[in-house]
Amino acid sequence: MSVPVVDPSRYAEQLSAKQQRITQQFARFNPPPLEVFASPAAHYRMRAEFRIWHEGDDLFYAMFEVAADNPKDKTVIRLDQYDVASQRINELMPALRAAFLQSTALRRRLFQVEFLTTLAGEALVTLIYHRPLDDEWEREARALEQQLGIAIIGRSRKQRLVLTRDYVTERLHVDGITFAYQQVENSFTQPNAAIAATMLSWSREVTQPEADTTQGDLVEFYCGNGHFSVALASNFRRVLGTEISRTSVASAQHNLALNAIDNAVIARMSAEEFSQALSGEHRGRRATALALDDYDFTTALVDPPRAGLDDDSCAQLSRYSRIVYISCNPDTLERDIERLSATHEIARLALFDQFPYTHHCECGVLLVPRRD
Repeated sequence: MSVPVVDPSRYAEQLSAKQQRITQQFARFNPPPLEVFASPAAHYRMRAEFRIWHEGDDLFYAMFEVAADNPKDKTVIRLDQYDVASQRINELMPALRAAFLQSTALRRRLFQVEFLTTLAGEALVTLIYHRPLDDEWEREARALEQQLGIAIIGRSRKQRLVLTRDYVTERLHVDGITFAYQQVENSFTQPNAAIAATMLSWSREVTQPEADTTQGDLVEFYCGNGHFSVALASNFRRVLGTEISRTSVASAQHNLALNAIDNAVIARMSAEEFSQALSGEHRGRRATALALDDYDFTTALVDPPRAGLDDDSCAQLSRYSRIVYISCNPDTLERDIERLSATHEIARLALFDQFPYTHHCECGVLLVPRRD
């Protein structure tokens, strides 16, 4: 792993290389021209984490360069600023370091610092220690919260002290609408807020109901904190989303209420279990409570982890007239499109540059029934 080097003068060149890669990788599926959505060239990540490196009485933020030929060969990289991270994170980095240096209670055996911020500058900072946290630590941490206008969580082995709150609320402006999202510490959220808003706009566009047709229902696998569920609800009669993470399900339900969405339901189920319930193979108590027979699913949206889809989910997806597939791994996306190509073809293909200056590519695909 290498630390990304932010160089805005080279960003267009690097994005062009990703565009060529994705165009070539999916050419055999005969897609339409690739849609490319650029990230801000700097300060695009709303969250970041750093090790704290101690040298005598000094300390600093650190990441590690790992040698390609030897994973155990790591070089410590000192970071006083980090152009990948949001402006708010960069503002906080020196202020927090100064506070650590002035306070034994805050500094002693501090191991890692994690930042979670929003476009509006709200910030949650998690301080992770290799020692128990005591009353002195809590007093000084609470004072630091007030001084910097942030929320702080302290973590150590078997301890998690939430001083004010354990989340931030991000507001994304999409197609003239503002969507609000609770984002909880230590749970998955979209790291690049500008690209997250772009992905929502694109997804809303490709799922617009066709003229002179009634709204169908959306089924969503891997719905996380309701990122897509909230923004797409107006395009459908009803939305049913599933997610396995208990924390994410609670956030998704909170976000539906926060955005006054009344036509969506989020259920805690694995994608495999949900696929089996939809196909009628297995309907336990939780699946029965969803009243699946009352839905008319016309569109499916999946945003799976890097491993992509399991066989049952792919088989289930092939039954829908529209499939929106958001992928953080082009290789498993290619594999899954191969599986789905017996019934579907690519109608839209997009590259969202979620992670500039890295090889990672985030893609969006709209699949529709084959015409031949």
